Amino acid sequence: MDSAPLAPGFVNGDVSFWYRGLDRTPPGAPLPGSRTADVCVVGAGYTGLWTAYYLKRAQPDLRVVVLEKEHAGFGASGRNGGWVVGEIAGSRERYAKRHGRAAAVALQRAMFATVDEVLRVADAEGVDADLVKGGVLTVARNAPQRARLVGTVRECHAWGWDEDDIVLLGPGERVDVAGAVAAAWSPHAARVQPARLVQGLARVVRDLGVEIFERTPVTGIRPRRGSAPAAAVTPHGTVTADLVLRCTEGFTALVRGHHRDWLPMNSSMIVTTPLPPGAWERIGWEGREVLGDMAHYYMYAQRTADDRIAFGGRGKPYRYGSRVDDAGRTAPETVAALWQTLTGMFPAAREARVDHAWSGVLGVPRDWCATAVVDHRTGLGHAGGYTGHGVAAANLAGRTLRDLALRRDTELTALPWVGWRVRRWEPEPLRWLGVQSMYALYRVADAREAATGRPSALARVADTITGH
Repeated sequence: MDSAPLAPGFVNGDVSFWYRGLDRTPPGAPLPGSRTADVCVVGAGYTGLWTAYYLKRAQPDLRVVVLEKEHAGFGASGRNGGWVVGEIAGSRERYAKRHGRAAAVALQRAMFATVDEVLRVADAEGVDADLVKGGVLTVARNAPQRARLVGTVRECHAWGWDEDDIVLLGPGERVDVAGAVAAAWSPHAARVQPARLVQGLARVVRDLGVEIFERTPVTGIRPRRGSAPAAAVTPHGTVTADLVLRCTEGFTALVRGHHRDWLPMNSSMIVTTPLPPGAWERIGWEGREVLGDMAHYYMYAQRTADDRIAFGGRGKPYRYGSRVDDAGRTAPETVAALWQTLTGMFPAAREARVDHAWSGVLGVPRDWCATAVVDHRTGLGHAGGYTGHGVAAANLAGRTLRDLALRRDTELTALPWVGWRVRRWEPEPLRWLGVQSMYALYRVADAREAATGRPSALARVADTITGH
């Protein structure tokens, strides 16, 4: 595979492209010593910041402390593809099997509404995050992908979606993707500049009186014991609180006692230099839709506010022992593979170069279903496991944790992901072998489908291996 053409000043890692051009002030002060709070939030990403925001808006006198190992938005919240997409973070069939069809439908409708909620709060709080509600466009580039796409749309309609929720389109509608044979569009998605959103949220919650302590790794989380409250332990002191809420998503495997709860799945991205007007005339993409496909080894993309293509997919999907690469550097072969797929879909982008590459991790539970939990008996709670849908799901989780923390009985606390529990991932080397096998099979399945025009059974084998 040929290497990707790199722009002068190409950057690999350094968190992500989304932070370039923003005010990269050093991380804030660490925890200055032990203290007490009503609620202690571990993790200053979307989930933690949304939770703090809604708690303070609901009860301004609440003492809320947020602890962050690096800086706000260091994890997936500052590295993702910028999709605020209203899809369930998990399997509606699994939620329905345990809680009933109506509960699964309610969760889906809540996710749809969450897209507008993110836009509403950003507008109300003055957070400029390049938000555009252009919907999500999903393309198929061969016959097996088209069959899966048509089946997906039919299944959505069977679950109560209507033509206003999702519609089939012909190839080339909205965005001209080379080789596309079909497409589907849903309005329930928005493009966002992820770092602007997370930095804006951090500013807003600080203004509300929330204390965010950065450069403060949490080395242990203790439940309530007798008269002793729950606690988050750090090298700089201990925060005791009525509730300690773990909001660590892909970094959960690094928290003591939670090594096998969620698997840190790696995803990689590249961004091009700005494309010239002539290239955009050929591509289209005027609606700023977020873009995905029906490949098993799928891609995701957006047209940025400054007319680049930000393009992501799987690189090295998992590191043995649930290790996490903080630097976010991406292997040259992954950059080349992403560039090859990008330019295969958008030949006009060959006029550009790769300006930045980076990687990050997302949290994957064993059954691929997200959860929100608060246990007042132990004083502990958590939310996450969004399997790549976290930009919107984290907002719904933040509102749900608020209601659970404040002991409110609401429509949100009745959603089927509340209290959702699942078994842990297998010990090594089984989980490493399982994930590597799954993605190797997906790659081969995609190649066979492209070559033969027939569905590959290998993808079903991969799904069976990891329960996807």
